[in-house]
Amino acid sequence: MSFWEALWLILVSFAFIAYLLLLFYIIGDLFRDRETSGWVKAVWVVFLIFLPLITSLVYLIARGSGMQQRSTAEVEKIQSAEAEYIRSTAGTNPAAQIADAKRLFAEGTITQQEFEQLKAKALA
Repeated sequence: MSFWEALWLILVSFAFIAYLLLLFYIIGDLFRDRETSGWVKAVWVVFLIFLPLITSLVYLIARGSGMQQRSTAEVEKIQSAEAEYIRSTAGTNPAAQIADAKRLFAEGTITQQEFEQLKAKALA
C-alpha cells in the first residue's frame, strides 16, 4: 500500500464517519421535534435512506435554525433537571437538620424520641 493509498483511505474513512454522525444527528433532531407529525418524520427518514446526501443538505438548510433551538432547549432541560437533582440530594448542615426536626416536633408530627434520633443523626 502506497502513501497516497493510505492517505486516501484515511480521508474516505473520516468522511464516512462524519457523514454517519451527521445522519444520526439529523435523525435524533427529527425525532426530538414534537411539532412535526409522524408522517413527515417518516418521509424524511425514507428520503434519508434513498437520497442521503441531498436530503441531509436540504434538512440542514430548511431546518437548521430549528435544530439549534431544539438542541439548546434539550441542554437547558438537562441542566435544570441536573440542578434540581443536586438540590434535592445535597445534604444540609446539621443546624438546619435540627431546626427542621424541631419544627416537626413542635407541629406534633414526630415524637420526642424521633426528635432525639434525628438530632443525634444530624450531629453524627
